[in-house]
Amino acid sequence: MINLSLLAVFIPTCFMISLTPGMCMTLSLTLGMSIGVRRTFWMMWGELLGVALVSIAAVAGVATVMLNYPALFAVLKYAGGGYLLYLGIQLFRSKGKMALSRNLQSKQTISRRALAGQGFLTAVSNPKGWAFTISLLPPFIDRAYPIVPQMAILLAILLAIEFICLVIYAGGGRHLGTFLDHKGGTGLLNKTAGVLMIGVSGWLVAS
Repeated sequence: MINLSLLAVFIPTCFMISLTPGMCMTLSLTLGMSIGVRRTFWMMWGELLGVALVSIAAVAGVATVMLNYPALFAVLKYAGGGYLLYLGIQLFRSKGKMALSRNLQSKQTISRRALAGQGFLTAVSNPKGWAFTISLLPPFIDRAYPIVPQMAILLAILLAIEFICLVIYAGGGRHLGTFLDHKGGTGLLNKTAGVLMIGVSGWLVAS
């Protein structure tokens, strides 16, 4: 069903690449710091759905269409970047749905659907994610075996590793948030989270 030798190389390669800081991991770190790990899970579900869609579409050849029509990417990039920029500014000003009040207790009025949508949009609008998927998956597909079962196994492993890395970053953000809260209160925490969110939006637009 799948080449075990290729699989043994795929797993550590995928883990090392997923663990590398990027837009999705930075977003997970920021949300873990501002709203906690449990609430960040909703963003993760959306992000994983986006990664799955990008992976399947890339292998199916949709990436070629997207690369030939960069305006499609531009619309997604600027819409997503603008939304993240707005959230970052609100956080920096200690306002909005994601801002913390005191003692790390978030207002938590941002909906689960909004968090999932945020993760999904970040995943599908990241050109580097498409490039990563296009370059990573094909070399690990052995033509001697059926492609669909191989793709299903590789995708399941990719999503599992991506989820583990997202949790690691969100947990790190939570601990960083606790440290910042002790040092300078929620004002400093909100400003730090806001700067990170603004950085993610700039990364998204500039990539």
